[in-house]
Amino acid sequence: MIGRATALPRDALAVTPGVGYNSVTRFTPVFYVVVSECVLISFAREFAMKHRNCLLLLLFSYVAVAVAFVPAPVVADKTAVESDEAIKKAEKDEEFYELFRLFADTLDQVERNYVKDISRRELMEAAIQGVISKLDQHSNYIAPDDLDGFRTDVESEFGGIGIHVSKPSRDAWLRVLSPIAGSPAYRAGILAGDVISHIGDSATNELEMKEAVSRIKGKLGTEVRITVRHLDGTSEEIDVERQIVRVETVLGDRRTADASWDFMLDDEKKIAYVRVTAFARHTTAALRKVLVKLKSQEMHGLILDLRSNPGGLLSAAIQISDMFVEEGRIVSTSGRNVEDKKWDAHQRGTFSDFPMVVLVNNYSASASEIVAACLQDHDRAIVVGQRTYGKGSVQNIIELEQGRSALKLTTAQYLRPNGKNIHRFKGATEDDEWGVSPSPGWDVEQSRAETVELAESRRARDVIRAGTDSKEPDAVADKVLDKARSHLTKLLEDKPAAVAGDANEKDEDSDAETPQ
Repeated sequence: MIGRATALPRDALAVTPGVGYNSVTRFTPVFYVVVSECVLISFAREFAMKHRNCLLLLLFSYVAVAVAFVPAPVVADKTAVESDEAIKKAEKDEEFYELFRLFADTLDQVERNYVKDISRRELMEAAIQGVISKLDQHSNYIAPDDLDGFRTDVESEFGGIGIHVSKPSRDAWLRVLSPIAGSPAYRAGILAGDVISHIGDSATNELEMKEAVSRIKGKLGTEVRITVRHLDGTSEEIDVERQIVRVETVLGDRRTADASWDFMLDDEKKIAYVRVTAFARHTTAALRKVLVKLKSQEMHGLILDLRSNPGGLLSAAIQISDMFVEEGRIVSTSGRNVEDKKWDAHQRGTFSDFPMVVLVNNYSASASEIVAACLQDHDRAIVVGQRTYGKGSVQNIIELEQGRSALKLTTAQYLRPNGKNIHRFKGATEDDEWGVSPSPGWDVEQSRAETVELAESRRARDVIRAGTDSKEPDAVADKVLDKARSHLTKLLEDKPAAVAGDANEKDEDSDAETPQ
């Protein structure tokens, strides 16, 4: 079997629960015909082609069977076979057989007669990409070489030394943008601006970026030797142990002297600020820990920043929504060939005794939109900023080739608590229902140039710098954040907030992940 659909657990690769076959499946008779004819064709060509195309056509036959692994029609009697439904089914099967034979013949001709040699792997992957190109932009084939990177993006976790690096060109040195707080590189004293001149004996100005990164990564527990040139001109060789590195997804407004985050935006008014940059496996636990700490500091209001957050795990979005909503629908999904599902909030452990503002922009997508829509529909928070991206489709990750590659396939769409659509379908206009719009009166226009400038300023302030005396870059004016802060300040002045009490923490395996 080339492909299989897997039921995916909470901490799996996928962003949604898996899609499995709901019934016992059998091959339909027409595909036995495909196999038989292709086998006969292959043997007929065997003598002329010296066995060359036998394996190719048998491969096509195998793919035909695997792709068409569908329930067989049940034929009750002669009358049923002669019915219109049975006739239409037979015509459809015949059409599929003819089209697949066209596909097999085309690839056979290309492989045998094209002016340049092309590997069968390249041809098959090109064919797969051709199929995917007819689908939506969120469905795609993940080749073996790209699978590890995909896992890293989804899980925000990888094996390495924990640095963000840049390399503008092949002949440029590998430069450290910032170490990740608490990582092996951070503990080894590597800082923003340092240049990594060598990885082992290899000069980094002779390596491609991808090759340099792959050499730094490696088996957990092993060491990599790097030569580091610091900003003061000194150089040193450092042996750094490779470990699991967890990318931070819950950030504050600024760093403290020890490189940790300060989440209290206004110490006097007790207004907190939390940025969630992605919804990864550990985001829920990290956010819960921050909220408990802020409650102990008598937080009176919270700004939750989801701007430019591309999304992530559905389970994380559900759990985080459930932190702030006591009851009612969080989100539901609906698809053509999958079971409709819905998730509801639970009162236990909810952080609900303070006002909230959620910040979004045009690049807030997917899981970000689920959280923003949930808090908006339940009047738990006002939404400030710009209309979100409109990515409300559910992708299921289907393993191929025994896990060597994968197919990310759109199988359903999200519906917000009020039942309205989140996804922006092809051809949708600004007047259509999609995405999450700011609450009435809370739209803050921002040009692309302003968005880029703000992102660059934020990135510069996030960098871990050398020593406690390093000057933090000046912050760029943030109109959206300023408006949210002014709203909470006025709200707290008009109605003094009660001192926040301790909230019960939820178990990470809470019922929020169980579809109702």
